[in-house]
Amino acid sequence: MSYFAKMRGGAQRPPRVGLNEILWSFAGAMAGIGLVAWLHEDMVGPAGLTMLIGSFGASAVLLYGAPKSPLAQPRNLLGGHFLSALCGVAVRLCLPGPHWLVCALAVAGAIALMHATGTLHPPGGATALIAVTGGAKIYALGFLYAVVPALSGALVMLGVALAVNNLAPGRRYPEYWL
Repeated sequence: MSYFAKMRGGAQRPPRVGLNEILWSFAGAMAGIGLVAWLHEDMVGPAGLTMLIGSFGASAVLLYGAPKSPLAQPRNLLGGHFLSALCGVAVRLCLPGPHWLVCALAVAGAIALMHATGTLHPPGGATALIAVTGGAKIYALGFLYAVVPALSGALVMLGVALAVNNLAPGRRYPEYWL
């Protein structure tokens, strides 16, 4: 047994995915993030809104790279982003500081809210954090942030996930809706 296998407690590595799976994951992420970014640049951005937030990158990993994961299902995706955005904005508006506490409470509150509602989606923690650290453009949105970009961007990515994951041989998405 190698030194590294001993360090892992003799555990085996997770199985590698094949080229087909890699290509479908790539295509889904390219289409999902590409569409949200295009909508941001051409439609939403000129109106002074934003549609592209960093947490969507993590959602893309789940939706297109691990579509069978319970954390990637539509309820989790939509509810996780929407509720976490609401939580983040509420914390930012209700608690003036210190900044470290606002950040911590936004993320911790979002996790608790997602757990309580059965919508746990790890990128939602980042969505809550962006609500309190995103700067003037995000702050100006207020609770609209929960709709644009959080919910609307998640809906676009969901549409792409439904198309790409159901076109791919051997993939089925979603595993469940509610």
